[in-house]
Amino acid sequence: MAKRELEKVYEPQSVEQRWYKEWEGKGYFHATVPSDKPGYSIVIPPPNITGVLHMGHALNNTLQDILCRWKRMSGYNVLWMPGTDHAGIATQNVVERQLAAEGKDRFELGREGFIERVWKWKGESGGQIIGQLKRLGASCDWERERFTMDAGLSTAVREVFVRLYDEGLIYRDNRLINWCPRCHTALSDIEVEHEDKAGNLWHLRYPVVGSDEYVVVATTRPETMLGDTAVAVNPADDRYKHLIGKKVLLPLVNREIPVVADDYVDMEFGTGVVKITPAHDFNDFEVGLRHNLDKINVFDESGVVNAAGKQYEGMDRFAARKQVVADLEADGLLEKIQDHALSVGGCYRCKTVVEPYLSLQWYVKVGPLAERALAAVKEGKTKIVPQQWENTYYDWMENIRDWCISRQIWWGHRIPAWFCDHCGHVTVAKEDPTSCSKCGSDEIRQETDVLDTWFSSALWPFSTMGWPEKTPELSAFYPTSTLVTGFDILFFWVARMMMMGLHFMDEVPFKDVYIHALVRDAQGQKMSKSKGNVIDPLTVIDAYGTDAFRFTLAAFAAQGRDIKLAEERIAGYRNFANKIWNASRFALMNLEDFDPKAIDPATLSLSNADKWILFRLNEAAASVDDALTNFRFNEAASDLYRFTWSEFCDWYIELVKDDLYKGDGSRQTTAKYVLWMVLENLLRLLHPFMPFITEEIWQALPRTSEEESVMIASYPTPREEWKGFATAAAEMELVMDVIKGIRNIRGEMEVPPSKQIAALLDCKSADSLALLKRNEVYVMSLARLSDLAIGQGVERPAEASLQVAGDVEIVVPLRGLVNVEEEEKRLNKEIAKIEKDIEFLSKKLENPSFVERAPADVVEKEREKVTEFANKKTLLEENLVKIQRLK
Repeated sequence: MAKRELEKVYEPQSVEQRWYKEWEGKGYFHATVPSDKPGYSIVIPPPNITGVLHMGHALNNTLQDILCRWKRMSGYNVLWMPGTDHAGIATQNVVERQLAAEGKDRFELGREGFIERVWKWKGESGGQIIGQLKRLGASCDWERERFTMDAGLSTAVREVFVRLYDEGLIYRDNRLINWCPRCHTALSDIEVEHEDKAGNLWHLRYPVVGSDEYVVVATTRPETMLGDTAVAVNPADDRYKHLIGKKVLLPLVNREIPVVADDYVDMEFGTGVVKITPAHDFNDFEVGLRHNLDKINVFDESGVVNAAGKQYEGMDRFAARKQVVADLEADGLLEKIQDHALSVGGCYRCKTVVEPYLSLQWYVKVGPLAERALAAVKEGKTKIVPQQWENTYYDWMENIRDWCISRQIWWGHRIPAWFCDHCGHVTVAKEDPTSCSKCGSDEIRQETDVLDTWFSSALWPFSTMGWPEKTPELSAFYPTSTLVTGFDILFFWVARMMMMGLHFMDEVPFKDVYIHALVRDAQGQKMSKSKGNVIDPLTVIDAYGTDAFRFTLAAFAAQGRDIKLAEERIAGYRNFANKIWNASRFALMNLEDFDPKAIDPATLSLSNADKWILFRLNEAAASVDDALTNFRFNEAASDLYRFTWSEFCDWYIELVKDDLYKGDGSRQTTAKYVLWMVLENLLRLLHPFMPFITEEIWQALPRTSEEESVMIASYPTPREEWKGFATAAAEMELVMDVIKGIRNIRGEMEVPPSKQIAALLDCKSADSLALLKRNEVYVMSLARLSDLAIGQGVERPAEASLQVAGDVEIVVPLRGLVNVEEEEKRLNKEIAKIEKDIEFLSKKLENPSFVERAPADVVEKEREKVTEFANKKTLLEENLVKIQRLK
């Protein structure tokens, strides 16, 4: 056998790019159709082509990759469908900024010229996140990469629009939407970012017509009063019952408007009287519908007051606010101004304050679609994990509003509707018409609006697989198996995919939806550029390696709990990678001439240590498979970490050294075989989490199979023959507990690791006596003993330290073990230091101002420290008594 070596130090940068190129080049990521393997599929939540890799992407795609690599190794034909979203508003903004830097705007280029410019930008600069996902190790089927504006998806989008329109589920209406006065487009709720800001509550007097009375309304937006068409009171409010049905005079514009009664009014807020502006407030719009009120829009598309605002026409909305307040005050109609905190919505791209705006838009009637999507989750056809998100999903679907799907931009899927200037008819068609479908006139013009980006991404699970054609991919992979996504798009994307999938495919789009949490900073705060607490995934990968970063994310991905990420944690898992590397180097040094194909496992005589590690390997394989099946990524990572670091590296490698170095030929062969078997299986278990380091090591190992890569090797499953090692494993656990007990005593007495000591083992049963006699060599070697006595009722020295392991008492004689005078000084010094710490903390906790003002968790931590110090002091005092007896 050829000599196999690993570099002395693991250098991720030299390994990662090489192996990724190898995997991709050999087509390991590609799903073949047809296939005799069962199918497993995931569609990637398509990142924006303007985007760069952030922590949310890193977590989301790491978890998907773990699932895909695990399933691929478990014998599935895996399709991880990749792609990017055209990100209408974001992309248009990027290109418009480029044009502005050149002293141009999109109107100079015209619609077609501008769209050509966007495609050019996409070809040169868009989609860089794909390369970044590859650095993360994402094993997507890049040969099938899709884009929400590619030809196939454009066909699917038009097919869906036309069908929904023909079914009466798409319509046009003049309704209130989120409007960006800078981008000049409607926005979805997710495209509006809310920020808490200090504001005001203006109390305005509206005179009651035909009396000397007036009502006071409280508003945060006094400029919108120009469009008031009513004031409302609660019908149960005795203060205002006499006004219901009367009219008030709207100040400044001098228009009479009615007083209406509506349960919407909160009697406790403000004055209990609310101004109703149906064209500029979502709640007011609903009140306006109930009472058949006029809808008066007082702003143009740039947030400037229009002719309906009379003397304020031409003023920006915020300038108009100041002038309206000043004029009301001059007329004696401003009662007071209060400070008032409020949530202000801004455009997610340009940060301009969003305006609720009355506009003619296209809508999807979602009620009929939502019914099936709601039932599918309730009936268990799609399972949401963690289950707590089901109630959120139900609540949203049961109170769903029609979906505004039109956007007033140029980059996107242009709505396939044509208006006839001759008869006014609207023609909606899959192919561009040349004439009106009603009157035949050629005087038709296409709608200038494009579709909401979420419209095309709602079709993602089936449009990416070739729908509306009946493709082999759809047959093999729809419905998809799992969707991994963040909770923030549960409504905007997941729910809409459910509705569209059920309506057009007559099946749910995915069987499981795993909702992951947020990645926050070490203090639990949301990462943001303004706070300066953003951790860049690519910077972290450069510093610590992809595998350490991925394992960190998995290790902290507990269901329903946000990840608090600090670089120290990633550094800790880099140490884990180094531990695996060094253990593998040790194994390879002992496997230079070893050929596992030449071994018949049935002929080997396994030691208890061998049986123990194989039994624990079996249990690790079972627990990891169960954890991944149930999306408990953190538990899978924890099980792998514990088995790798503690059981394999810290215990088995130490236990097997005597066999490797001092055993006879048979014992050496067995030890090498088990060492090889465990390491080879461990690398396969770890591969979905840490793909690069496991491939590099696996390639250096001798093998029995013909697989070219660990990523296409089979994933370990429990073996029946190893399950039978439970008794031997339990015996070995007792031996290890005894070794730990002796090590604990060494630690308490601060005995140097190089110093050998004597120990006595007093066994309370014949079984433990026989067991320890059989394993005496392990205890002597790993506890570093010069002498070991094992018996029942053994004679003990007067001065000794005791520990208990099962029914075995561990006795370590203290005389001659330590320098009595020096140890006494050290212990007294330690006790004095701890007493000072206890005194300081106790005074702190006795101070009422600290206990009352400090956060509860801080106070609790200080109390825990006192308990911890007290326990340590007790242990030190016990050791001091033992030492003093030796004088």
